[in-house]
Amino acid sequence: MELYDNLVSLGAWNIIVTICNTLITFLIVKKFLFGPVRKMLAARSEEVQAMYDEAETDRKQAAAMKKDYTESMANAKQEAAEITQTATRRATARSEEILAEATRQAVDLKKKAEQSIEQERKKAMNEIKDEIAGLSVMIASKVVEKDINADDHKRLIEDFIDKVG
Repeated sequence: MELYDNLVSLGAWNIIVTICNTLITFLIVKKFLFGPVRKMLAARSEEVQAMYDEAETDRKQAAAMKKDYTESMANAKQEAAEITQTATRRATARSEEILAEATRQAVDLKKKAEQSIEQERKKAMNEIKDEIAGLSVMIASKVVEKDINADDHKRLIEDFIDKVG
């Protein structure tokens, strides 16, 4: 028991020294361990918060880019529709111009053909008149050369009709 008494008898000074040692150890651990750990945890917390903030910013940018892309696609579709409509209108106008030009050319050709036919008809009439005049002169010269009786006169007219018609 003496052994135990020695342990207990040392008690007050020993407890004070143990408390001081524990306090000094606590202060040393606090100074060299808790401070840096807290700083490291604070830095890590700030880094995590920065990552969250960056992710939120990226999400907002992605949403804005998606909105811009959607608007851009809508505008592109609208522009494509407008270009198609413009091309269709131009093609329709051009086809109408081509048809109008073809119609005008057909009318011009028809007028030229009618004029040509009219000229050929006049030319043929003039040739017939010239031929009739020549035959008349020929008949008149024959009539003048001989004395015509009724039978000769009838025969000359029939000859004339046979030659003309």
